[in-house]
Amino acid sequence: MPIRAIVLDIGGVLELTPDLGTAAKWEAEFGVGWGTGLGEVFRAGELGHVTLEQVHEQAVGILGVPAARFQAYMDEMWVEYLGTYNRELADYWKARRAEGYTTAIISNSFVGAREREEEAYRFSELTDLIVYSHEVGLLKPDPAIYELCLDRLGMRPEETVFVDDYEPNCAAARALGMAAVHFQDTAQAIRELDALLQ
Repeated sequence: MPIRAIVLDIGGVLELTPDLGTAAKWEAEFGVGWGTGLGEVFRAGELGHVTLEQVHEQAVGILGVPAARFQAYMDEMWVEYLGTYNRELADYWKARRAEGYTTAIISNSFVGAREREEEAYRFSELTDLIVYSHEVGLLKPDPAIYELCLDRLGMRPEETVFVDDYEPNCAAARALGMAAVHFQDTAQAIRELDALLQ
């Protein structure tokens, strides 16, 4: 069955997001490990169980730091989160859409991401569907988030290819019958996509 839809991850794929050392820098200032209750707060943010304001309030309470300092951390975190736009891959993807392929995004995201990514990169203009974890309450590699995307697209797994920089997320897609490309660099991903689309 020919592939009809190209589904991309965002972080590490459409956005190139090297580790800028933000977490390590702020952990040193805050004086606690990120596992001290903060992991649950941030996971809740990834699943959309809390608002961004609640993330701030809860984190400030756990850390015992001034709200302005946590805001400064979050400001730097968003810079690292957004990374830089992978224009070469985005242009390739846009061209395939112009040829008739359906395009979609599945992203493990964080509350506030849609607004920031839309302002920075206008993903909604490139794709037919965006599935954000914080909006649907599911995280990759949970099969349910892929199934939700397929259902909204009206596609069978065999008609889709998924691209992600984290191999377990690719493995989960393959287990459902989707083709998958493990993104390591842009040229490699485009080569593998071309081979699958021919």
